[in-house]
Amino acid sequence: MYKQCFAALFASTFLSGSAYAAAASVQVDADDIGGVVTSAKGPEAGVWVIAETFDLPTKFSRVVATDDMGRYVLPDLPKANYEIWVRGYGLVDSAKITSAPGKILNLKAVIAPDAKAAAQYYPANYWYALLEIPAKSEFPGTGPNGNGIAPTITSQEQWMDRVKTSGCQTCHQLGNAMTRTIPEPFQHINSVEAWARRIESGQAGGNMVNAVTGLGRARALSLFADWTDRIAKGEVPFAQPERPTGIERSIVVTTWDYGDAADYAHDAVSTDKRNPTVNANGLIFGAPELSSDKMAVLDPVNNRAFEVDVPVRDASTPVAAPLKATAASAYWGDAVIWDSKASPHSSMFDHKGRVWTAAIIRGRDNPAFCYGADHPSAKMLPLKTSGRQLNVYDPATKQYKLIDTCFGTHHVMFGADKDHTLWFSGFGGNAAGWFKTAVYDATGDEKQAQGWTAFILDNNANGKRDEGYTEIEQPADAAKDRRIAGSFYSVIENPVDGTIWGSVNSFPGILLRVNLGANPPATALTEAYEPPYKNPNAKVEGYTPRGIDADRKGVIWTNLTGSSHLAGFDRKKCKGPLNGPKATGQHCPEGWSLYQLPGPNFKNVKEPGSATASYLMWVDQWNVFGMGDDVPMIIGNGADAIYALDKTEKLITLRVPYPMSFYAKGMDGRIDDPKAGWKGRGLWASSGTRTPWHVEGGFGEKSKIHKFQLRPDPLAH
Repeated sequence: MYKQCFAALFASTFLSGSAYAAAASVQVDADDIGGVVTSAKGPEAGVWVIAETFDLPTKFSRVVATDDMGRYVLPDLPKANYEIWVRGYGLVDSAKITSAPGKILNLKAVIAPDAKAAAQYYPANYWYALLEIPAKSEFPGTGPNGNGIAPTITSQEQWMDRVKTSGCQTCHQLGNAMTRTIPEPFQHINSVEAWARRIESGQAGGNMVNAVTGLGRARALSLFADWTDRIAKGEVPFAQPERPTGIERSIVVTTWDYGDAADYAHDAVSTDKRNPTVNANGLIFGAPELSSDKMAVLDPVNNRAFEVDVPVRDASTPVAAPLKATAASAYWGDAVIWDSKASPHSSMFDHKGRVWTAAIIRGRDNPAFCYGADHPSAKMLPLKTSGRQLNVYDPATKQYKLIDTCFGTHHVMFGADKDHTLWFSGFGGNAAGWFKTAVYDATGDEKQAQGWTAFILDNNANGKRDEGYTEIEQPADAAKDRRIAGSFYSVIENPVDGTIWGSVNSFPGILLRVNLGANPPATALTEAYEPPYKNPNAKVEGYTPRGIDADRKGVIWTNLTGSSHLAGFDRKKCKGPLNGPKATGQHCPEGWSLYQLPGPNFKNVKEPGSATASYLMWVDQWNVFGMGDDVPMIIGNGADAIYALDKTEKLITLRVPYPMSFYAKGMDGRIDDPKAGWKGRGLWASSGTRTPWHVEGGFGEKSKIHKFQLRPDPLAH
């Protein structure tokens, strides 16, 4: 301790006043770096100190914030040489200084010379908010011979939904340095043509063209061109982000590279959601979706990244992505960089430490039992095709098992029942599917272990599922139950009553509640709840649910991506009938609680809101992060952040200031050591979908895996 204090005193010799006192009070261990950050204005509070090294098996960085006296401690650094620098709002990056753990290192922050220089460090949503949104009076669209807006876009809200997560930001962040400028190969043509050309690029070009066409191609391209033109001429964000305050200054963010530069890690998993001590200190698995048949894997203990091959059952299974680039990429040219057959999409650990993944194992045609009369689900709802199935990987044996499912799979989630049932979201079939992993383990019979159901509303409110319900294309009949269209985008089990909830990712969207009953699928009934959009009885409007989770009290949480809200839905608060003709979807506005995400709204939109995109969300049921049980968290894809709702109903910002362009799909949390306090806990999120080369650092950058930890104070070590 004496040596630590002496080191602090010696290092502070050239400081004065409050900065001298602050530096003298910083203490570090042999694996820490600490000190005080000052600028020409004095100590700098709420700025970040970044340490990065290439000495470890994979690139590694750690970021902390300064306290109100400008002090910082970078804790528990692996042995290596680090480049250290300061970043913060109102600053430009300081010069990088090489140092090593066990040192006191005082740093000089650099005040930004002007607003343009300062804004280069703002999250993407501050830049994206400069995009002009058509006025409310222009909707519904009148097509290419009218106002250029597609006639299918009926409101300004629907337009904003499309330019956020339901369209333009489904796969990457907009507003970052790579997207608010025109790539060099396209700069020789006018900006409208340049935007037309850039969205045609690469193997995802068809998807991007379709997204813009859905808005109204000419009008959308002109607005995006105007956006980048104004930025090129010097326009800067009209709002400024705030520096971290309160517990936001106690967050530690650690980042590793993993995967390959041509691939992306769509999602990552670290543990079993039902028991976050599973796989303690173990490997983190990232699913590469369309890009590769190699799972990206991180060993966080040894700071090592590697890959695991993902097999298919049928060698003739086609590649999932288009085999030809729509047009040459500004980064990859004509190269076909995505070649996955398995397209591993999302994963979950089970109680045995195995990794279950929604993945393709064969072509689209289903086996005969999926539409035959000898399977109870097939008898009621025959399914001829499925786009993705299932596999399970055992890290202990390094072996895969490939499992056929009749229903399509997309996201996976375990229930808490004795059969360890795995629930799925999936596209196509208008069905919800499940797989009883314990039955499969006991029998090896994939047919026996699975089931699925159509979505049947108790439209006649008699409390049971009747035969002879009206079909999707038929008008509703008050005397009959009613089948509705829909596919879960995300899925979760309610831990209170065992019902299954899923989000239908459409505009304005819907949540479905499935009660399987005693003899599924014959007894399975569905309830439908729309978010409070255009509802005169709602206090706040919101729309487009995407991710979904539940807390241990039975409240269902979702992120409303179009309106940029975190939303909770408590069915217990509903006052009216939950079934029958009066259950219109908008029949329970009182069940909803909405929390607007931070950040500016689009500059010419009058209503409150945010330009922030959001992909999925997660509930910390077990106080993994340290803010308490049942804390809902939502990913701010445009904000380089995760937001956590604290017990006072304030959204706390977990910012990733380096590298900029943090873009995650999902997240989870793991307890490595319940006795180690904050050091034994952490949130995990993968970043990079689908363009890891858009991240700060540019072409050649890989996907990142981030760990978030919450210290008791900014100097804890």
